[in-house]
Amino acid sequence: MTRSSADIHLGKVRVKSMHPKKFAMWLFIISVTMIFASLTSAYIVKKSEGNWALIDFPSLFNVTSVMIVLSSISIHFAYLAAKRNNLFNIRLGLTLTAVLAVAFSVGQFFSWGQLVEQEVFFVGNPAGSFIYVFTGLHVVHLVGGLIFLLVVLVNSFRYKVHSKSLAQIEMCVTYWHFLGGLWLYLYLFLILNN
Repeated sequence: MTRSSADIHLGKVRVKSMHPKKFAMWLFIISVTMIFASLTSAYIVKKSEGNWALIDFPSLFNVTSVMIVLSSISIHFAYLAAKRNNLFNIRLGLTLTAVLAVAFSVGQFFSWGQLVEQEVFFVGNPAGSFIYVFTGLHVVHLVGGLIFLLVVLVNSFRYKVHSKSLAQIEMCVTYWHFLGGLWLYLYLFLILNN
């Protein structure tokens, strides 16, 4: 009895798969992207209705934007160090990223203070409301990323992050770059659509 050619080829087919946690992370990134896409669409629709205040954006937005870019650089530095099994640089890069993330969050809080000084509040003109929603939601997602970052940092001290165990740090880096790109998108969107 001979086997069909389909049976023979089935034995040679390589099934491509993705780490289940990475797949879940990508689903999460897609859902967050959809949330912010719908919010920016709502911003444009609401702005077209009129009654829109022009707001001077807090100067701290410039500073926090630099911080988020630097944090993307530092986490990528940690990832490259993991690929080379350089434990000191993994820890250094992750620690620096965590410090920059906390500084970013504190900077966002103080930028809300600058908005209040301009009498821009969460309630009132929708222009101000959107700024608080955009920045607040971003910080919430950043805090989630920071918790994950701290887990990876602790695991680096347990020798669980190295060239043969990159899944955690790869996921962390991907999510962190996403957060950085998301902030830059929101920042430019708000400036161009004020």
